[in-house]
Amino acid sequence: MSAPPDLRSYLRTLDVETLVDLLYAQVRRDPELRHSLELRCATQSGEVAEAHRLLDTAVQDGNVEYTAKVGAVLDTLGRLLDAGSPADLAPLARRTVDDIGEVLEQSGDPSGDLGDKLDFAVELYARACVARPPDPEQLAEWLLEVEFDGPGRPTIALADFAEALGEKGLERIKSTVDEILTGGPTGYRRDVAERMLEELAEVRGDVDALVAILSAKPPRVDVSLKIVRVLRAAGRHSEAIAHAARALTPHKTHQNPHQTLPEPEDETVTLRRKEFDEAPGSVTYTTLREAAVEAGVWSVQRVAALARLRERAADSEEGAEELARALVAEDRPDEAWRACVRFGGSLALRVELAASREVAHPAETIPVYRSQVEQLIEQKDPQAYREAAKHLKKLRTLHKRAGTAEEFTGYLADLVSVHRRKTRLIAEVRAARIALPKPRNLPASDSLTS
Repeated sequence: MSAPPDLRSYLRTLDVETLVDLLYAQVRRDPELRHSLELRCATQSGEVAEAHRLLDTAVQDGNVEYTAKVGAVLDTLGRLLDAGSPADLAPLARRTVDDIGEVLEQSGDPSGDLGDKLDFAVELYARACVARPPDPEQLAEWLLEVEFDGPGRPTIALADFAEALGEKGLERIKSTVDEILTGGPTGYRRDVAERMLEELAEVRGDVDALVAILSAKPPRVDVSLKIVRVLRAAGRHSEAIAHAARALTPHKTHQNPHQTLPEPEDETVTLRRKEFDEAPGSVTYTTLREAAVEAGVWSVQRVAALARLRERAADSEEGAEELARALVAEDRPDEAWRACVRFGGSLALRVELAASREVAHPAETIPVYRSQVEQLIEQKDPQAYREAAKHLKKLRTLHKRAGTAEEFTGYLADLVSVHRRKTRLIAEVRAARIALPKPRNLPASDSLTS
C-alpha cells in the first residue's frame, strides 16, 4: 500500500495567490473556520493586543501620558466597533472603564479630560455588549457594583445596556434594587436605588409603574412635564391632558407660599375605589377609571387596580376574563391579548381580540381561529358549518400572510380526513370556494361525499 501524499510539502510549492483561493473556497463552505479566521483577522492584527499593552503600562505614567494612552485605546475600540469587527471587544472596553474609574478615584481629574473619556468608555462598552452580549447576570453584577459600591462615577444609563442585559439581567438588577429600597436605608444607596427603579420602569416600558414613581416625587414642573410626555408616548392622551391641567392649576397655600398642600381625595373616586375593592371586575374597573380620569388621578389608581385584577386572573379563568375585558373597555387590545396569552380567556374573547390583530400579527391569531373552527364543527349544525367554512377561508388568508400556505394545506387535509362523513360541512367548504385536498390515509373505497 502506497504512503499518503505529503500535503504539507505540496502546499509549500504553491504560490500565495493559489493558497488564498483554496483557503477562501473552504472558508465559504465551513462557517466555523470562517468565524475562527475572522476573529484572528481582528485580534491578531495587533490592535486589540496593543490596546491591552497600553493599559498595562499606562497606569505607571503621569496623568498627561495616561490620558493620551487611554485616548488611543478608546480610538481603537471606536474604530473596531464602527467597522463591525466580529471580535469580542467587551472585555477590553470593560477593562478600560474600570481602569479609568480607579485612576479617577485615586488621582482625581485636574484637567477634566479623564471624566469625559470615562463617559465615552462606558458608551463604547455598552455598544460592545450589544454586539457580543456577555453573560447577562455577570453584566448585571458589574452594573450594580459600579452604581452602589463605586466612587460615584460613572453614572450608568441603564437603557444603553438593556438589550445586552435582557430580561434575565434586568430582573437581577430589579431584585437588588427592591431589596435595598425595602431595607429602608437613607443617603446615597437609596438615591441610586430610586433612580435605577425609575430607569427599570422606562426600559421595560411599564408606563403605570413609571408614572407612579414620578407622581410620588415632590411636585416640580420638570417632573410633571415628564409624566405628560410618558403618557402621550403611550397613547394615553386623555390622561396626559388631565395631568397637565392639574399640574398647571395653582394650588392654595397657607403661611409658606412655596409649600404645596396635598389636595383632598376626590369623594367619587373613593366611592368607586371601594366598589372595585369589594367586587374587582371589568365593570367596577371601568367606573373607577372614569371617575379617576376626571379627577386626574388615574395613573396611580390604575397601578393598584390592575395589580388586583392580575391577582384574580392568576387564580381563576373568570378572573382572567375580567382582566382582559377591563383592558378591552379601556381600548387597550394589545394588553388584553397579552393578558389572554398569559392567564387564559374564553374562546369568544380571544376571537374578538384576534380580529384586531390578524392583519399585523397573522401567525399569532391562527391557533385561535383553528379552535373556533373546531368548536363550530362540534355543534353539528348547518349554520355552524357555514360559519366554520368562513373561518377556514380566513385561515387560508392568514396562512398566506404569515408565509405558511403549505401548512394550511396540511391542516385542511387533516380536517377533511377527520370530518369526511360530515357531508354538509364539506359542501359548505366547497361553497366557500376552498379547494379540498385529497383526504389523508383513506381507503380507496372511502368518499368525501358519503
